Amino acid sequence: MSKIKLYGGGVIPVEMHRVSTVHTIRLIPIEDRLKAMDEAGNCSYNLKAEDVFIDMLTDSGFNAMSDEQAGAFHVADFSYAGGAGYYRMADKIREILGKEYFVPVHQGRACENMLARAFVKPGDLIPTNFHFCTFATQVQLAGGAVVEMLQDKGLVTGGDDGFKGDYDLDQLERFLSETPKERVPFVRIEAGTNLIGGQPISMDNINAVAEIAHRHGVRTLLDMSLAMDNIHFIKVRDEKRKDMTVREITRELADAADIIYFSGRKLGFARGGGICMNDRADFLNVRGYVSTFEGFPSFGGMSSAELEVMRVGFDDTMNEDVISQGPDYIEYMVEEFKKRGVPVVTPAGGLGCHLDADRFCAHLGKKEFRAAALAAAIYLISGVRGMERGLSSEKPEDSICPFELVRLAVPRRVYTLSHIMYVIDRVTWLYEHREMIGAMKWEDESKEEHSFIDFIRPVGDWREKLAAEYKKAGLE
Repeated sequence: MSKIKLYGGGVIPVEMHRVSTVHTIRLIPIEDRLKAMDEAGNCSYNLKAEDVFIDMLTDSGFNAMSDEQAGAFHVADFSYAGGAGYYRMADKIREILGKEYFVPVHQGRACENMLARAFVKPGDLIPTNFHFCTFATQVQLAGGAVVEMLQDKGLVTGGDDGFKGDYDLDQLERFLSETPKERVPFVRIEAGTNLIGGQPISMDNINAVAEIAHRHGVRTLLDMSLAMDNIHFIKVRDEKRKDMTVREITRELADAADIIYFSGRKLGFARGGGICMNDRADFLNVRGYVSTFEGFPSFGGMSSAELEVMRVGFDDTMNEDVISQGPDYIEYMVEEFKKRGVPVVTPAGGLGCHLDADRFCAHLGKKEFRAAALAAAIYLISGVRGMERGLSSEKPEDSICPFELVRLAVPRRVYTLSHIMYVIDRVTWLYEHREMIGAMKWEDESKEEHSFIDFIRPVGDWREKLAAEYKKAGLE
């Protein structure tokens, strides 16, 4: 990705690719969007994709493939056992990540399931810079618990610290000194901290975490799902590593980990995932769960064609023009929102632009589902689908829900700058009419626990009034 200074003033990100295949999208009328939200229970996860104009729910499995990846489909070996694609992908893992053993699985949360079953036992504790909901759930199902050790700066939505995903090293040292190592199967590192706005962790911090863990005889487990963004931020924000290549930074990152897992739906632009390591005993332990939950160990629930796509995608992710495209778009959005006074998480992180719903909807109470209401309002006035991160996706009583965010993810090589400008414009209009956004409540309040896909309902008719005001503005 390149940034171009305009003659007329300003800087814009310019795509370092051209489009050869298109997928038609449509913007349905606001009346139909209101009906779609009713049918979806005001939950953006439940919307039909055909009713979405610009889909910023996630980049998982939604990134565009390169021409070389598309071609890789046609060299796939679909043998049930021992297919050539597995060995080619394993070679690519050795080349880029330096890990001898590779276990393919169908996506990232399958990795978490198998890692929890293979290593976590009742009473175990897993340190992590910050939790991810599916990983925490798998650990809990195995009888363990995650222990967050994020530095305080990571829980502040503002500021300009470039590495807000860093571990509190003193806390980690104390924890490992006081906890029997038999109760700590690994120390988890999330490279690209999803739930605090896609904020990166620094390489120095990663290396320090690995040194502390290994000194206490504990493995390190690295979630590389969002590593593309994290690697980009290390390259542009870390003065010591600005002259290193993407491959060199990637290898340093990988060398700090005993076990790596990733969602290929993010890393490598393929619909799959994987686990890799150098310890043969750990490999055999994990591999034993593949046939039970995924498929044969040489395809692991993935299509053989996707293995080939992932292999090519790993080479693509070693290209700075490729891995910078998402972060540069996100930075553009964040800077434009800041100019307009729209509250966002700063500095710009990876994965998406994160709106601060606590400040955006400060007129609502803390338990009135600010983020869910904001996500619904954004879809209503624009057809843009974002993702709520807050009370309706985490247990309200849990400390692991520190703030309410709406994530506007930026799938790689999918949308153009005109799409991004449209999103900025419509969210700005909404911010100027933010007092019209009303509260939400669970449709079934009798349930003790809720899922992030449960229906949620507006309190009053604020959506209808917002739609009428939007139409009056002549923007529909």
